[in-house]
Amino acid sequence: MKSRLLTAALAGCALAAVGTGPVHAVSDQLWLDVPSTTVLPSDGTPERTLTVLVTHDNTQTEVAAGRLTVDAGEIASFARVSWPTNCVPESADKAVCDFPGMPAGTDGVAAARLGLSALADADLGASGSVRYTAAAGELTSFPAETMVTLGDGPDLGLSQAEFQRDLRPGTNTRVSATVGNNGNRTVERTLLWLNASYGLGLRERHSNCEYAEHATGTSAVCVLDEAVAPGELYGLTTELRVGRKALYERFDHSVLPYSDQALEEAHGDRTWTRGTGAELDLRPAPARRAAGEDDLDLSDNGRIVILDARNTADLKLTGSRVRGAVGDTVTARITVHNRGPAWVASLGAGAPVAVVRFRAPEGTTVVETPEDCWSLPPSEEGPSVTTYFCWTPIYLHDKASYAMEVRLRIDEVVRGARTTVETLDDEAELPISGFDPNLRNNRAQIVVN
Repeated sequence: MKSRLLTAALAGCALAAVGTGPVHAVSDQLWLDVPSTTVLPSDGTPERTLTVLVTHDNTQTEVAAGRLTVDAGEIASFARVSWPTNCVPESADKAVCDFPGMPAGTDGVAAARLGLSALADADLGASGSVRYTAAAGELTSFPAETMVTLGDGPDLGLSQAEFQRDLRPGTNTRVSATVGNNGNRTVERTLLWLNASYGLGLRERHSNCEYAEHATGTSAVCVLDEAVAPGELYGLTTELRVGRKALYERFDHSVLPYSDQALEEAHGDRTWTRGTGAELDLRPAPARRAAGEDDLDLSDNGRIVILDARNTADLKLTGSRVRGAVGDTVTARITVHNRGPAWVASLGAGAPVAVVRFRAPEGTTVVETPEDCWSLPPSEEGPSVTTYFCWTPIYLHDKASYAMEVRLRIDEVVRGARTTVETLDDEAELPISGFDPNLRNNRAQIVVN
């Protein structure tokens, strides 16, 4: 169970359970965003809260107020539901909840916050699903569900720190969160995993932590000796340096009950160096919240914090000149350069830094492209020749380049045949115009003979 968190940070933070369905005629679609799983302490305390969010695709449209239907009949034999005031129970296990409309520019609302607790003498390991559907005006969501299971043990959770925007390179910032135990057993020691992306720096190297540098940043594994009893809440603060190369950054952190196996899995095959500074400690927080070695519920153990810096990165595209006779196959090179000062990365969505578009020069045929390329054939509505698109990786360091080799067969010698190669600016997750101050050098040519 532990390896799911520390060996895959992204998976540890994926909380949404959404389905797929047809897009409505008004070009919008409702979605339900709910925890995919949750584990209730078998002794009935503390109560677990399930938050149900309703979202929609097209934020340019307005969504009317709607109703959420919740069916908890499948867990009625082992769990009790506390309904919020906006929900009208149809029975002990089913209710309809009113949620407000979403004006244009709003992408979601909280539709309900349900309280769940185990019934006395319920069977340990009992499980079932809470099911949801929603409707607003003419829009209907695809159904979603949360798998609920009874468990016995500790349950560490990490609060979501606020995202930070418009940070200045060369300054310092901090990420503050709280660590709590929502289970029914004490955690004697905590294993903390941190990862700061390449444009960020961990300002301190603590003696109870080990550190590893890698291509996309710095990771740390720490052993915290403070015991965390059920219902207790502790503060955790990480000091960060916003580097001169910072742009689109992210900070990941996660917690687990300590075990030798979890530590070994966190180490993986990287080389680690122990810090020499003061120990990193959990500090008791002023508030308390209601509340085996395995953590009961991993869905809240890891968090991602986005930190964007006010910076730029100048991409430059270069082509090449090739020469050959009829029947020859030649190699044309297309290179994307990052002239900095920032690195560029899409560490969340995994979008390419750049998408390059080109067509074969007159008199030639493309016979081979890199692996991350695809093509669109000619069409009556579009270009009369095949168009090719190639992706760069999802990150490109400052002063680094990425070259793509395209194999061309010369079918006919056309003196000065050439084609334009250009980067596209329509990638929704990572638009080049959002960080590149000079788009004029994002075009180049492949010239044949």
